[in-house]
Amino acid sequence: MSMFDITRRRLLQAGGMLMVSMAIPAPFKAMAAEAAKVNPNDIPLDQVDSFIAISADGQVTAFCGHVDLGTGLRTSLAQIIADELYVPFEKVTMILGDTLRTPDQGPTIASASIQVTAVPLRKAAAEVRQFLLKQASVVFSQPVERMETSHGMINVIDNPEREISYGDLVKGQNFNITLGNDIALKPTAEYQFIGKPIARVDIPAKVTGGMTFVHDFRLPNMLHGRVILPPYGGADSSAPLGDSLLEVDESSIADMPGIVKVVVINDFVGVVAEREEQAINAARKLKVKWKEWAGLPPLAPDDLLETLKAHPKTTRLLQEDNNVDGALDKLSKVVNADYIWPYHMHASIGPSCAVADVADNKVEVWSGTQNPHDLRNDIVTLLECNRESVNIHRMEASGCYGRNCADDVAGNAALLSRAVGRPVRVQLMREQENAWEPKGTAQLIQIRGGLDAENNVGAYEFKTCYPSNGATLLPSILTGIIANTAITQQMGDRTAVPQYEYPNMRVVSEDAAPIVRASWMRGVSALPNVFAHESWIDELAYLAQQDPIAYRLRYLKDPRAIALIEALKKQSGWTDGPSFKNKNSQDDVVTGRGFAYARYFHSKFPGYGAAWAAWVIDVEVNRKNGHIKAKKIYISHDCGQIVNPAGVRHQIHGNIIQSTSRVLKEFTTFDRSGVTSLDWGGYPILRFDELPEIDIHLIENQAEAPMGVGESASVPSAAAIANAVFDATGVRLRQVPFTPARVKQALDNAAAGK
Repeated sequence: MSMFDITRRRLLQAGGMLMVSMAIPAPFKAMAAEAAKVNPNDIPLDQVDSFIAISADGQVTAFCGHVDLGTGLRTSLAQIIADELYVPFEKVTMILGDTLRTPDQGPTIASASIQVTAVPLRKAAAEVRQFLLKQASVVFSQPVERMETSHGMINVIDNPEREISYGDLVKGQNFNITLGNDIALKPTAEYQFIGKPIARVDIPAKVTGGMTFVHDFRLPNMLHGRVILPPYGGADSSAPLGDSLLEVDESSIADMPGIVKVVVINDFVGVVAEREEQAINAARKLKVKWKEWAGLPPLAPDDLLETLKAHPKTTRLLQEDNNVDGALDKLSKVVNADYIWPYHMHASIGPSCAVADVADNKVEVWSGTQNPHDLRNDIVTLLECNRESVNIHRMEASGCYGRNCADDVAGNAALLSRAVGRPVRVQLMREQENAWEPKGTAQLIQIRGGLDAENNVGAYEFKTCYPSNGATLLPSILTGIIANTAITQQMGDRTAVPQYEYPNMRVVSEDAAPIVRASWMRGVSALPNVFAHESWIDELAYLAQQDPIAYRLRYLKDPRAIALIEALKKQSGWTDGPSFKNKNSQDDVVTGRGFAYARYFHSKFPGYGAAWAAWVIDVEVNRKNGHIKAKKIYISHDCGQIVNPAGVRHQIHGNIIQSTSRVLKEFTTFDRSGVTSLDWGGYPILRFDELPEIDIHLIENQAEAPMGVGESASVPSAAAIANAVFDATGVRLRQVPFTPARVKQALDNAAAGK
């Protein structure tokens, strides 16, 4: 018997529930198979996508394999269910990412939750309503056409007093209905909840101190653990991980109170204590000796260009038109440029934390993971246990928008709990989080191209090198369960093909193995790729002495993109004309305005592009010290159908603040052994007093399919800021972040004619 069968039976026993399973849309089968490791004991991805349950009292429970990262997803999904089922919003409860109760829909990435994983939920709800109507028609001996649903009730249209509740209809029954893709959905004009700014259901517990964050979770009889990690913070396969521990001197903490156990498994070293401060003190005092290693290549900002150029790559051609080389040879004005993106941290405000209870052939893990089903697979591998014995309870964490150490610390907790036979809570120290969280990877984009004799784009060659980001669960490597080998993924091609229809275009993705430990981060490769695309076209517009927006529109054919940009021009009061209008200014502080447009496309699944977004940003640049102040950001955004306008605005604000911080401030520092930016002093992020004013315009397209908004608004950020700095100073910035030192150096070089 599968765990799915057990879970379903328990749900039915809990109050008489109607269970609805869904056929999965064909395009999403590919995404799910790509993202998740399918197991026969899971809800089969090629047959079932989700559950909806209705209890005897009419309460609705809906199940989704994705999780809410503080983005309001739980609220938006409940709005969708409430509308399609014609029930009050308050009657819907969402279960997200619980591995025993939700289908495996892959990790919560690629802006796919609303536009992909919500689709089967919506169809399931519509199918439930149709089924209930048929059941009620039997009860009342009336045709379905004479029945209607409202507020979780079904009544006869001509005789409203003849009514029955959903709960009364399904009480005591056990139904399982397979759904096709032809179910009729609720007409847009009849939406009651979709499109409304409903308050997020997760906020009350957060502001009142309710149990929501994994950091606050406690179990009876729980112990506290800390891990001691190798001194090669963040190093990847080049480091001797799994075979680097020389000695652990347990006598060094023998006199400390509260110590329960020191756990050593190959390179995995942990301590378990009765109290948290005892575990912290023991981890700091325990004498551990490691092999010396300093094998990283130079990764300082000034070295990054040459290191990425020299890094071994495999070329993958994404697009090539005829006669690109011939067109490059005939350019009237050549614009060749290298664009450099640094390693970024997810910079979660709280270090990663997890609680595990491994006992009696059961493994229970409470985690802030974005990938509960994948983490379940990783725990099975790490503990070499039966998969059906493992369950991941997903709780909220302190934010990341990409993979931080949440999965790794869950593995730590599981190992330590198994060693002591009691629940163990593990939280990383700040320096461990900064060192070992898989970084958003560095990237090098090289462009060759320029203008023809008529000031049109004559040719465009775009090469993007993206060292891979497939970080393996760290405890599996340290224990030796998994060999420390490089994993190369083809993920550098997101939005690598520009949205502009240039002639004579060649686009190449240079796939490469990781240099340091890396994983996906908001915008993945699309943000750096668009930094290059939108900076380069802005430069050509200036050389052609054309308005930067008008010049782009020559090559942009997407009508929704054009409408978005025209709306942004009106929103921001854009003044037509070439950039760098105030080139003769002698002021110490100069102002500029920049534009950038993008649509983020997932490389593997081009049909699932994210929303359209465009920025206009006003900046101040202090030419004395190089400091950039982001003053005001106008953003126009088209995500198709908007489920919750307030949630979309929250997402856009998060995109803007995080990406502005990354562009202006953030970069990870290394020596030859690993990460050196181990605290907030070494890795500063944008402060409250540095936040720009934000003006958001949401394009109303409620009849269109919903698009993902989790990453789209961040993608134009770097180019928009760089273009605004050029408008203010006449200097092109091609390496992120735009720190005062880097800006001042660029200004000094320009003044010296370099």
